[in-house]
Amino acid sequence: MCESKAYLLESGQEKLVLESVDLLEDKPEGIRIVNLFGEERLLRARVKTLSLVDHKIVLEPL
Repeated sequence: MCESKAYLLESGQEKLVLESVDLLEDKPEGIRIVNLFGEERLLRARVKTLSLVDHKIVLEPL
């Protein structure tokens, strides 16, 4: 599978926000992420890094 894990930077540390992320969507109010199980998060953040090889998304708070 090619799903990713999403992390939010907090005080320089990566905190896991959601696993098995299948969708990342840029919205006016922030970044919406949804996983395979229908769980979703809307974060006031922007994408800092996205590694498809490592299946890792790092978000930075706005």
